[in-house]
Amino acid sequence: MTGTLTDTSEILIEALPYIQRLDRKTVVIKFGGNAMVDEALKSSFAQDVVLLKQVGVNPVIVHGGGPQIGRLLKRIGKETEFIEGMRVTDSETMDVVQMVLGGLVNKEIVSLINKHGGRAVGLTGKDGALINARRLELSSNKNKPGSDQVDLGHVGEVESIDPSVVKMLDHGDFIPVIAPVGVGKDGASYNINADLVAGKMASVLGAEKLLLLTNTEGVLDPDGKLLTGLDASKTDELIEQGIIHGGMLPKVHCALDAVKSGVKTSHIIDGRVRHSVLLELLTNRGVGTLIKG
Repeated sequence: MTGTLTDTSEILIEALPYIQRLDRKTVVIKFGGNAMVDEALKSSFAQDVVLLKQVGVNPVIVHGGGPQIGRLLKRIGKETEFIEGMRVTDSETMDVVQMVLGGLVNKEIVSLINKHGGRAVGLTGKDGALINARRLELSSNKNKPGSDQVDLGHVGEVESIDPSVVKMLDHGDFIPVIAPVGVGKDGASYNINADLVAGKMASVLGAEKLLLLTNTEGVLDPDGKLLTGLDASKTDELIEQGIIHGGMLPKVHCALDAVKSGVKTSHIIDGRVRHSVLLELLTNRGVGTLIKG
């Protein structure tokens, strides 16, 4: 019993300097992958977020919901087409996207956080003119300037972010939970990649850290060994060498853009590990790849 109590006290003391450094700092967390569909992982994530808020950190959550959107589209018999990994989103599909992201998924996350003692408030990028979007333009041939544009419909990218509503919630001790749906100047709604929204949000808020939850350990070398403690120049070098490639590239680019825009560190972490957020932020070990400017 004494050994167990000592172990517990040492864990708490280990967390102390990290808690002190993060006091009143903003941490933007992109919530997605397995962590969003496994019940135990969803619960541990909500507990992590509540604990962070309790010790003085300001967590801001941006979430995805691709699998949930796909399941509902299938249920209603709506065919889905993907181009370069992006869902072609016509008006009917956009209605489903808003229903799932702004309704079902967003409110489930809010409810889980509140269940564990937090005070979460759900938003989409349309609330308070939070995310101003523009239509994402995709060329049919990236290597040929001026080639025809591919019409992805209501797929967008961030034009600008007005963080007023997020700051107001932070100051009121609420936890913002944001669905990545923005609105264009024409009033149209756009579905935006959640990683990109999280990165831009971190930059605009002057966040201390950006966390991207993934379904992998983090960035791996050719031998499968986890790489961490990377700086921007080393990360650029790994991309040029082709060591960072495939599905990890967009996340790494997002993490890099954030640190180059003033975010102190970005973290690509394993969302399949229970309490991965706390392990990465409040312990010496961490559970992913840290990238700094």
